[in-house]
Amino acid sequence: MDPIWNAEYSVTETLAQSLIQGQFPALAPVTISFIDEGWDNRVFQVNRSFVFRFPRRKAGVDCLLAERRTIPSLVSSLPLPISAPIYIGQPTDAFPYPFCGYPYLPGRPAYTQQLDDGQRNASAPLLAEFLRALHTFPVEQAKQTGIAGDTIGRMDLAKRLPKLEEHLHELRSKGLLPDIQPFMPILNDLSAIQPEAGPRVVTHGDLNFRNFLLDECGVVSGVIDWGDVHLGHPAVDLAVLHSFLPPAGRRAFLAAYGAIDDATWRLARFRTLYVTAFLILYGVDIGDTVHVQAGLKSLEMILRT
Repeated sequence: MDPIWNAEYSVTETLAQSLIQGQFPALAPVTISFIDEGWDNRVFQVNRSFVFRFPRRKAGVDCLLAERRTIPSLVSSLPLPISAPIYIGQPTDAFPYPFCGYPYLPGRPAYTQQLDDGQRNASAPLLAEFLRALHTFPVEQAKQTGIAGDTIGRMDLAKRLPKLEEHLHELRSKGLLPDIQPFMPILNDLSAIQPEAGPRVVTHGDLNFRNFLLDECGVVSGVIDWGDVHLGHPAVDLAVLHSFLPPAGRRAFLAAYGAIDDATWRLARFRTLYVTAFLILYGVDIGDTVHVQAGLKSLEMILRT
């Protein structure tokens, strides 16, 4: 089977420039440069002031539609800049999907930075304040903007635990993990937990090292890629505690965010291990050694207590 991140469409710079200039003439003449691509979108910087994202596959369209429907309502409530769409592009004969443009947020994705513990710890209170604001956003107001529940079972342990073990074995077979045993207590520590009984809050849904930006000092400066926003378990976002922050940073995070119960703590640790293992396999498949090394560093962080 093809990996889920394989593209159905791949927009070139020339096509992207034509689509943007044709639908948003106020931006002409459009200067454009390729930034990056992920599972769902191909991303370009436009006129040095905007970012345009073009879906690579149908699943990316669904995420884009959710994002443009719901994110504008969150902007004023959050203490960090986020990527809220301001240009809504329509499908054409040349490209069958909608696309969106956003203000350009300065900074570089976290996975591209080499950070020491001090730099990571400096982001802890900012991440905590950001997630506290997001997780206390009124649920009923969120529902009115179209934010729905988790439709893909991010915390479905019966489904995800076997897949996680499979991913760990695959990493070991590729020579990326010497031993999976140090991680097994994380999987085996969940038998009495029922995630479906936990709280429901507004979550970013995919807060991993690809989706937040760092400034020139290595401190978090913005949060991007909101296609997975949903009403879900807070552990989905709190996963970043374990993969990005050292122990001292986690303590600083808790001081700003507030107490996290034991079940949520353990679920967050499981969630970040699941996502990190998958991201490493993705990095291997696309041949991105920087991505792979960032994932392996995250695995190291997860084991630090």
